Amino acid sequence: MTAALPEKFGERLWRFPGGLRLRHFKQMACQSAIQRIKPAGLHRVQLDQQCGPEPTFVVEPGQTVLAGEPIARGSDPLSVTLHAPTSGTVVAIEQRPTLHASARPGPCVIIEADGKDHWFSYPKLDQSASRQVLLEALAERGVVGLGGALFPSHAKLGGGDQDSVLILNGAECEPYIACDEMLMRERPEQIVRGAELMLKALGSSRCVIGIEDTMGGVRRTLMDAVKRLGLKALISVVKVPTIYPEGGERQLIKVLTGLEVPSGGLPIDLGLICHNVATAAATHEALANGAACISRVSTVTGPAIEKPGNFEARIGTPLQRLISAAGGMKSDVSRLVIGGPMMGFTVKDTSTGITKAANCVLALDWEETRRKQPQMPCIRCGRCEDVCPASLQPQKLYFFAREENYERMQADDLFDCIECGACAYVCPSHIPLVDYYRHGKAEIKHRREEAIRATRSRQRFEARERRIAAKEQARQQRLESRKKKLNAGGPDGDAVAAAVARAKERKAATKPATKEPEQ
Repeated sequence: MTAALPEKFGERLWRFPGGLRLRHFKQMACQSAIQRIKPAGLHRVQLDQQCGPEPTFVVEPGQTVLAGEPIARGSDPLSVTLHAPTSGTVVAIEQRPTLHASARPGPCVIIEADGKDHWFSYPKLDQSASRQVLLEALAERGVVGLGGALFPSHAKLGGGDQDSVLILNGAECEPYIACDEMLMRERPEQIVRGAELMLKALGSSRCVIGIEDTMGGVRRTLMDAVKRLGLKALISVVKVPTIYPEGGERQLIKVLTGLEVPSGGLPIDLGLICHNVATAAATHEALANGAACISRVSTVTGPAIEKPGNFEARIGTPLQRLISAAGGMKSDVSRLVIGGPMMGFTVKDTSTGITKAANCVLALDWEETRRKQPQMPCIRCGRCEDVCPASLQPQKLYFFAREENYERMQADDLFDCIECGACAYVCPSHIPLVDYYRHGKAEIKHRREEAIRATRSRQRFEARERRIAAKEQARQQRLESRKKKLNAGGPDGDAVAAAVARAKERKAATKPATKEPEQ
């Protein structure tokens, strides 16, 4: 499929199905430069911060750690190391509510900052390092996809080859979120150098950065950095139309290449590797500067925020500290969202620490969240189907979900849904369609896990039965062997018979004499 890729990106753009044009509300958070929040107080670092198996904690309560020191490691190829966000003391390791749509409790390490922020440093690497060394360093230094998916970067880059093309996603299409745009405006060289290191780790020499056409001078800023670093032959920057959800991986690939990632497939099937621009910046920090991935830039914004802006904070920093850094609340908050208004999820506990996926903290007031009309029955108008970027039939999935017919939902490609919320946005009946899809996905995954557990339980039971049967068979074989020896006579049989006779004699000799009854 690689041969079908454009020779030069940007000469022609394609259109993905559906989509919406939304008011972006980004300027309210772009009035000031990115601000750094110093680590202080308690940091709650949750273990669940990557796709794939969770790592295992390698620290204990009472232990002192440095910023960037490993606190959890995994043995799985899809695992990356998790690090302390600041120097200080491990106060506790316990179950706490996590920054997740379900707010489910999960294992967390609580670290109290000592105010010194002393660092644990890794060796600095550059283009002279081998591909394998770079990939191993990305895993050890905790670099994952900072666009929200948290897929380990070393695993994604390791799946490519010299014919692969690296796409950096700067199409930040969801309303309110502006952290990637500000990162591209203020730290273009960091992103471009990160892209260069990614190409080395990928083993390729082609990279395209896709940005929205409403981002003003961002393209010029990035291209100036590309020219200064002498990478014009490797990296190009392309503007794409601002249509939601163009920031989705599959949608951006469609716009740039005209190719569609097959259902159930991955971009690598087309010879493409897609990463977020923030991941490129983190890659540069991790490899060129020897710093573990322990911070990210997040947008703190919304009608209820006093001074919206973008803040670089350490992983595990409580949400309340980010809100306070943005001037606090100027009105009662009706809903606090992690992510954007279309795909984000509500959170209530502001003591929860941010994760590597927390690109936005959005505070909405009552006017923004109140339901204008009650939910009504579906009228089968088909508007949800018209705007679906995955070419699904949302109304059919909705009816199957109401009937709890999860098999049909899966058969109708439920897992191709990216949960963008476009269908719910245009629904004239105000049906929260995405909630039904999320519930269906969760139920299907739960049933899969139950089936796997049942299969493993059955296999353990059958293995136990086989072990018991094998032991009984071995016991019967020993008994049969002894009987054969007794019946066969000869030296062995005589010895056995003599032993049995001696045992009987000893038993008779030790048996007490029976007393005669008195007359």
